[in-house]
Amino acid sequence: MEHCPRVGFNLQPLLEELNAEELSQFKSLLKSLPQESIVHQQEFPKTEIDDANGKQLAEILNGCHKYWAEMVTVQIFDKMNRVDLSKRAMDEIQATGNFSIVTERYKALIPFCNPQILTGPLTHTVVLHGTAGVGKSTLAKKLMIDWTDGNLARRFQFVFYLNCKQLNQMGPCSCAELIAKDCPELDDASLEVIAKSQNVLVVIDDFDELSYSPGALIHDICDDLKTQKPVPILLSSLLTKKILPRATILITTRPWALRELRLMLGEPLVFIEIEGFSEMDRKRYFLKYFQDEYEAMRAFDLIKNHTALFPMCSAPMVCWLVCKCLKLQMEKREDPTATCQTTTSLFLHVLCNQFSQGPDGYPRQCLQTPLKVLCLLAAGGVWTHTSRFNEETAKRLGMKESEISLFLGNVLQKDRDNKGYYSFVHLNVQQFLAAIFYILETEEEEEDWESYRKDIGDLQKLFTTEEILKNPNLTQLGYFIFGLLSKNSAKELETKFGYRVSSGVKEELLTWKVKPIKSKPFLWSAMKDTFRCLYESQEEEFVRDAMAPFTELSLHLRDEIDMTHAAFCLKGCHNLQKLSLKVTKEMFVENKSLKSHPEEERHKKEQHILSVWMDFCSMFSSNKNLVSLDINQSFLNDSTVKILCDHLASKTHNLQKVVLNNISPAKAYEDFCAAFCNQKTLTHLTLQSSGQDTLPSLCSQIVTYPGSSLQYLRLGGGSATISRWGEFSLALTTNQSLTCLNLTDNELSDDGAKLLCKSLKESNCSLQRLSLENCRLTGGCCRNLSVLVRNEKLTHLCLAKNELGNGGVQLLCEGLSDPNCKLQTLVLWSCGITENGCDHLSKLLQKKPSLTHLDLGQNCLGIMGLIFLCEALKGPECSLKCLWLWGCSLVPFSCMDLSSALKCNQNLTTLDLGQNSLGNSGIKLLCEALKSQRCPLTKLRLKIDSSNMQMQKLMQEVKESNPQLTIESDDYDPGKQRPSSLDFLM
Repeated sequence: MEHCPRVGFNLQPLLEELNAEELSQFKSLLKSLPQESIVHQQEFPKTEIDDANGKQLAEILNGCHKYWAEMVTVQIFDKMNRVDLSKRAMDEIQATGNFSIVTERYKALIPFCNPQILTGPLTHTVVLHGTAGVGKSTLAKKLMIDWTDGNLARRFQFVFYLNCKQLNQMGPCSCAELIAKDCPELDDASLEVIAKSQNVLVVIDDFDELSYSPGALIHDICDDLKTQKPVPILLSSLLTKKILPRATILITTRPWALRELRLMLGEPLVFIEIEGFSEMDRKRYFLKYFQDEYEAMRAFDLIKNHTALFPMCSAPMVCWLVCKCLKLQMEKREDPTATCQTTTSLFLHVLCNQFSQGPDGYPRQCLQTPLKVLCLLAAGGVWTHTSRFNEETAKRLGMKESEISLFLGNVLQKDRDNKGYYSFVHLNVQQFLAAIFYILETEEEEEDWESYRKDIGDLQKLFTTEEILKNPNLTQLGYFIFGLLSKNSAKELETKFGYRVSSGVKEELLTWKVKPIKSKPFLWSAMKDTFRCLYESQEEEFVRDAMAPFTELSLHLRDEIDMTHAAFCLKGCHNLQKLSLKVTKEMFVENKSLKSHPEEERHKKEQHILSVWMDFCSMFSSNKNLVSLDINQSFLNDSTVKILCDHLASKTHNLQKVVLNNISPAKAYEDFCAAFCNQKTLTHLTLQSSGQDTLPSLCSQIVTYPGSSLQYLRLGGGSATISRWGEFSLALTTNQSLTCLNLTDNELSDDGAKLLCKSLKESNCSLQRLSLENCRLTGGCCRNLSVLVRNEKLTHLCLAKNELGNGGVQLLCEGLSDPNCKLQTLVLWSCGITENGCDHLSKLLQKKPSLTHLDLGQNCLGIMGLIFLCEALKGPECSLKCLWLWGCSLVPFSCMDLSSALKCNQNLTTLDLGQNSLGNSGIKLLCEALKSQRCPLTKLRLKIDSSNMQMQKLMQEVKESNPQLTIESDDYDPGKQRPSSLDFLM
């Protein structure tokens, strides 16, 4: 039977603090325990304790499983009046013992532990994965204890426990030797039974700490129990079921190693994510630890409002460290608020609280050298995926055994599974110490450490995406480095430990972390991580230096963490000119974490989130350089809309361009429009919302406001009634500043267009550009449009995606022929135009020199339609510069007329023939004209077969003959922005 690993804490450091007299007293009290208190304990040898020293006594007690030995130790310390040791023991029991909450919850999800979900005799591979310290290994060891107690004996006859930390110390061996290393009683006959048995459980603990070279796990796999192989090969042979094919395997690992595991594991496979303490668990833990409810809830609220620290407390050990740190501060009547501001400030207090204070009130200066050694070991461990180190290694680096013991508690613990080894109490503590390694000035005497630095990457490597993907533990390490550079943290390190922070680290951080993303301001994942780093620093001057290069940002706020960090960093981003913002449903509308709380707590949390939002929105009224704001696909609520609009209504900002696209709730647009009414700096406004029918009425308030400077207005996505369009049209008659009106994608219809045209015709408005794309217009509205285009101020008109037909074009051309008409750009994309419509347009072009841009894309023009247009291009009065014929069903035969027209025309600079199958013959005809030096074209789009070498050679000849010509391949998406629509943008 495999010896069960301990689940509780290690008693040895406490017992070793007893002097000889106290140790004798402890033994006497232990021996005097009543028989009934030990009757159910496993092999408690009273006769062996007389000659035991502290270390040996701890080993005897640790041989008793569950928590009996720990609680008995506390009781004995109390009787001895060693309150200090009793308190330390209780602290550690709380730190380690509370894993039972987690283990019982997740044990029920494991198939072989729950008869209700165990179906048939199938063997399983179960992977317990989760972040550091959430209870994966504890759960695995608890299963070992359950088997020892007989709870799993019916399911498994043999159970083997393999700890990867221990396995790293082993050389090549056979699988038989590997599983039998703690079971010497196993003989060859037993191994033969085990090899074929289904009643075998193999626990592989801490897979993420296994040392192996890249790719080693999938090569040289063996299927023989007695073949000698390196340990990683033997483990991969177990995982792939080449060895012990019928055994059940339980693996514990951190998430970053899952990818490697998935390559080896077969079916049936069960993944169980261990998340540690739930929010309710954390609250109960605080109440239990503090005992005083007021203090407990005060501490809990502080941590809960810390968006980065609270998730860390899902690990029971971190929860214990946090409680211990905050309780100590409260006992000293100190305000713990500052401690909870960042993860760095809290872990710095955890480190300082580890040591007793000297006469000057500070920890002992003699800790400087051993702490540096510890920081070096921590950094090396983070890079090599290990949390433990050998005592001999620490000694070689200059750390004495007595100095190592000083760190036991908040920082280090003896590795129970590996004699002579120590491990950091939690990954976050290790990452924090590793961060100290990076920020300290290097001294000459540290040259002997070079051999131990070889695995540690520099700051440049630490912040590369490639390294972080391979080792996610580097991310939190980076946050701690930023946090330690704050003036307060640096001062505390220097004052309490005599450390000096390197003066060049800040510049290095800017160089390797911040500056690389300044050219990619819209890559939110990189910007989000940078915000987190800068927030951790809590250094306003540093943030200003870091954010100085950014004039344009795109934010995607998913949770309170995003919002908190962005609010802090934007205050220092004084050069920001353009901001794009997206807020997901989970932030305010569908916050599941809020819905699960009692009403009072929910209200408190909502108020906290609103205060963070208010802090975030303050930048709109304080940043003088911000001129452009784009809020899209955002889900707000009444309170957050009001806060935002209050800041947008402030006269202190200089916003010029605002885009609001698909924002909920729908009534938010009323508040936004009210906020923009008196904004004299606002020149460009876009309002888009699916199904919103009040936008025309709301915009009426803005365009009629006295002193309005609005020049560009875009309304889209609405389904307003005719009366609302009438109200909006009437409002336009009083506005003198509007020069561009974009009503794309509105259900305007012919009646709405009639009202609009009437108002624009009768007023003295300054409208120059008008887009009525996809507004459900027919040829009937063109009579009204024909009157409108006679206005000499109108220069751009877009009627794309409306079924105008040839009759509509004829009516439109009548108005365009008027001498007062000065239209320059006409977009008739996908308007149902054929050859007859082209005939009318051809005649217009031959007598209308002002019309220079014409888009006829997505119309079936036919052969005759192109002939009509080519006649116009040959005419001396035609001034057309840009002609778009994308997807107009042109054929190779048409290219003869087009080639002839290009030879005559001296004005056309842009021609779009994309999505037309012109064939090799048609393109050759075109190239005859293109090679002419008299051809004015500078841009041509063609559909060319890139694999046709003959065509490629021909294109090269054209470029050599006509170097000013750019030939573009037809690879743009017509569903996106069309080239001609650029003339209608801001």
